[in-house]
Amino acid sequence: MVHLSLEQVHALCFDSLTACGCDRRNADALARSITQAEADECAAHGLFRLPWCVEGIVSGRVDPRAAPTAERLAPGIIRVDGNGGYAPPGLETGCTLLGEHARENGIAVLAFVNMFHVSALWPEVERLAETGLVALAMTPSYPYVAPAGGTKPLFGTNPIAFGWPRRNAPPLVFDQASSRMARGDIQIAARDGLPVPETAGLDPDGRPTTDPNLVLAGAQLAFGGYKGASLAMMVELLAGPLIGEFLSIEAEADDGGNGGPPRGGELILALDPARFGDADAILSHGEKLFTAMLEQPGTRLPGSRRLKARARTRNKGIDVLDSLYRSILALRE
Repeated sequence: MVHLSLEQVHALCFDSLTACGCDRRNADALARSITQAEADECAAHGLFRLPWCVEGIVSGRVDPRAAPTAERLAPGIIRVDGNGGYAPPGLETGCTLLGEHARENGIAVLAFVNMFHVSALWPEVERLAETGLVALAMTPSYPYVAPAGGTKPLFGTNPIAFGWPRRNAPPLVFDQASSRMARGDIQIAARDGLPVPETAGLDPDGRPTTDPNLVLAGAQLAFGGYKGASLAMMVELLAGPLIGEFLSIEAEADDGGNGGPPRGGELILALDPARFGDADAILSHGEKLFTAMLEQPGTRLPGSRRLKARARTRNKGIDVLDSLYRSILALRE
């Protein structure tokens, strides 16, 4: 293992990205996204993703110098065009505009299009919730997940993230795939030679398996059977056709075997509690639910482990596999 401070993680990402052609704005935004994932001990969205990001640039699919542009489509509807770049710079622009429109109208939607999404969704909903807004985000990907009763990939892992503001505590935030396991977690299990639950997916012949390599070659399964598959379908429609973007199967066709992350869209909804009534009363009412949850032994609020991890890594840093560290250093050559 190699021990790194969070500052060293950011520098490692930034230097690797600028070496392959990123301008400073894109490199810094993407490096901050990856560093945040490592700070929250989410390895599947951390340095593990960096070679994939570089692959997208080297293949020529991702513009490492893209500048996102924004337009207002209607009251409360904003579209940000990533112009073929990675998502983090556009999210910084889009979430600021989304917050302004949500406070003006009570509710607003961001349609984020023509970009490559490689990161978790919780940073954008957390950012909005920290400003007092309720937020919901979703995005498709490549086809990895079979529909209910099927055996072939059709949906992406299609995560949904939710943020709820709190007055005297960090926002309540969850970010979860509609698949039984996140794609990155299965990839890490395959890398480390570990099994996955039999409910994670099917082999290429449609049979349940605990071998992550066979799941990666076959199809993942949605959580909760048809219930998770229905949510995955919803994400495909809301963050695809509704905003003029790809379905997961279309993202795969767009890739054409060139490598790197999927091009597509993200939908983010923001609501201002102050426009629904007394914001303090609304948020206090929410606290009643959280208190009742925590009164039951063995429970926790979603996102609490992430906050504890963030507190640990802030001072102690992280440990990274030596093989991953060396592969990242090789990206600069």
